[in-house]
Amino acid sequence: MPRSAPIRVGSLRCYCAPVQPPSGPLTGIRIVELSGLGPGPYAGMLLAELGADVLRVDRPGGGSLVVRPENDVLNRSRPCAAVDLKSPGGRAVLLRLVESADVLIEGLRPGVTERLGIGPDECLARNPRLVYARMTGWGQQGPLAPRAGHDINYLGLTGALHAIGTAEKPVVPLNIGADFGGGAMFLVVGILAALLERATSGHGQVVDAAMVDGASSLATMIYGLLGAGLWQDRRASNLLDGGAPFYDTYPCADGRHVAVGALEPQFYAALLEGLGLTGELPGRQHDVEHWPEHRRRIAEVLATRTRDEWTAVFEGSDACLTPVLGLTEAPAHPHLAARGTFVEQDGRMQPGPAPRFSRTPGAVRGRPRLPGQDTLAALGEWGFSAEELERLRQAGAIAQTEEETR
Repeated sequence: MPRSAPIRVGSLRCYCAPVQPPSGPLTGIRIVELSGLGPGPYAGMLLAELGADVLRVDRPGGGSLVVRPENDVLNRSRPCAAVDLKSPGGRAVLLRLVESADVLIEGLRPGVTERLGIGPDECLARNPRLVYARMTGWGQQGPLAPRAGHDINYLGLTGALHAIGTAEKPVVPLNIGADFGGGAMFLVVGILAALLERATSGHGQVVDAAMVDGASSLATMIYGLLGAGLWQDRRASNLLDGGAPFYDTYPCADGRHVAVGALEPQFYAALLEGLGLTGELPGRQHDVEHWPEHRRRIAEVLATRTRDEWTAVFEGSDACLTPVLGLTEAPAHPHLAARGTFVEQDGRMQPGPAPRFSRTPGAVRGRPRLPGQDTLAALGEWGFSAEELERLRQAGAIAQTEEETR
């Protein structure tokens, strides 16, 4: 990526353009993101690619626990400064950043930022218009608030995990249910709502986004069906959980799978027509007592051809039968390719920004940044002078990685 001319801090050189300029609808919004794992970084990435000026603050020597930092795509599109928040100088840096920020994102355990002296009270005292956005698994209050957990635990407690899987056991739906769906997306909604409210009240506030709350909210429709007596509280027994033969996945002759989602009667009719089963199945679509036989016959037919052969058969059909694509296959699918759903960054395909805007489109603004790779340049753009940065660096309050200073 092209960089601007270097500026000098003491004996070090750093560059002022670690990411591309903003272009999305959030251009002009400034966000400080305390580095973390999973949903916090994902929210920061989304907001940055919608145009916000996001500065990721990591600890000196920090990095991803999962992949090499330069490969952690959740850290793309925004610069990273290394600040020692356990030092008085580092805390002072953070509080100064807060003074000109619209939002602070933190995903530490409840009470950690308070103990560091950078909690909501301290930050809102510096900037009453600040939106202080907190991302945790269990929330800021409650018996489980101080305990560790992961996506599978939050889903398990909400009832959602119990409803996902085969009749024999729950199946882990990656970590997209609680971490990213129930966590990051609700954090972003909370931030945007608080910013919108601030436009009329003039005041910031604390956003408490808990994955356990968000995952529960995502299951609202299922709880509604359960309360109405239209959902059985056991897996693979319902319309949308693999219980219905017309809403499930099936193996094909080559071992690959197709996804069948023919819920509506006209789509179900198109499915049976394409399979050559029109008039061949006993009973009607929603006769549950005949579902085992329906499933057996559908499975037998689908097993006679390969996945791609069935895809061709149903091309242009409203039968709601689609291939189950692998992660390496999906970016090349004609529909996703035509929409540009995936983008290539440093030779790797990855999902691009969403949603889309007619006048102010978002964009991937740069590769993942290493912890401290942009410390001096980024803090300089947030108002710190070269002399201040040199004093802070000498004191150990901030750090600049060597790769970007050579």
